[in-house]
Amino acid sequence: MFAAIPFPNISPNAIELGPIIVKWYGLGYVAGLLFATWYMKRLVANTALWGRLQPTMTALQIDNMFIWFFLGVVGGGRIGYVLFYNLPKYLASPLDIFKFWDGGMSFHGGFLGVVVACYFYGKKIGMGLDRMLDLGAASVPPALGFVRIANFINAELFGRAADVPWAVIFPGETFGRHPSQIYEAILEGLFLFIAVRIGTHKFQALAHPGRASGIFALGYGLSRIFVEYFREPDRQLGYLLGTNFITMGMVLSLPLVMVGLWLLLRSRKT
Repeated sequence: MFAAIPFPNISPNAIELGPIIVKWYGLGYVAGLLFATWYMKRLVANTALWGRLQPTMTALQIDNMFIWFFLGVVGGGRIGYVLFYNLPKYLASPLDIFKFWDGGMSFHGGFLGVVVACYFYGKKIGMGLDRMLDLGAASVPPALGFVRIANFINAELFGRAADVPWAVIFPGETFGRHPSQIYEAILEGLFLFIAVRIGTHKFQALAHPGRASGIFALGYGLSRIFVEYFREPDRQLGYLLGTNFITMGMVLSLPLVMVGLWLLLRSRKT
C-alpha cells in the first residue's frame, strides 16, 4: 500500500496577475499556438528538410495563419465537445454552448477544426491540405502537452483510482488517482513531438506529403487509446457498449490510427 501524493498547492482554474485573471486552460492554448507559430517558421527556414519541394509557407503566411489556427482549435474543440460528449445538455440549453469559460473542449473536435482551417487557408495560398497538415503536425504536439498540464493544474480529466507511488490525491477526495493528465502531457506532448521531429529531420517527412501527418495521427491515436485505460471516463458518458473499459476517447481515436497508417503508406508513393 503506497501513500498517495497530495495535490500541489497551485491556484486551481486560474492565475491572478493583479486585477487580471488568466485561465490556466487558456494560457496553455495560447502558449501552444505561439510555440507552434515559432517552430513552423524554423521549419520553413530550413530548406534542407524539404528535399525538392519548396517550403509549404513563408514566415509571413505563418503569421497570417495564426488566427485561422486559433479559430479552428477553439471553435472545433468546442463543437466537438458539444457533439461528442454532452449533446443532451446543450440541446436543453443551447446558449451554454457559448460559455467557453465554463470549460468543455474536445481534442478530436479541435483536430477537425484545424483540418478545416488548413484546407481553406491552403486554398487561399495555393497549397494542398496534406502539406498544410504536415507543417502543423510537426509543430502542435507541445501545445497538447501544455493543455494537459493545465488540465492537471485545474484538477480535471483525472485518472482512475490507483495504488501506485505517484498517485495524486486531488482536491475534495481522500484517495489517490492516476495523474493521467501528466501521462498525456508526456506521450502527446513530449514523445509525439520527438517522434515527428525524427521524421522531419532524419527521414525528410516534409519532403513526402502526408508523412508527418501520418506519424502524428498514428502516434496520437495510440497514445490516447493507451492513456484512456488509466483515465476516468467523462461522468455524463461513462463506459460505452456495456463494457468497463471502452471510452469515447478510444472510439474517437481509432479512426486517427487508421488515417495515420493510410497516410504513412500513401506517403511512400510521393
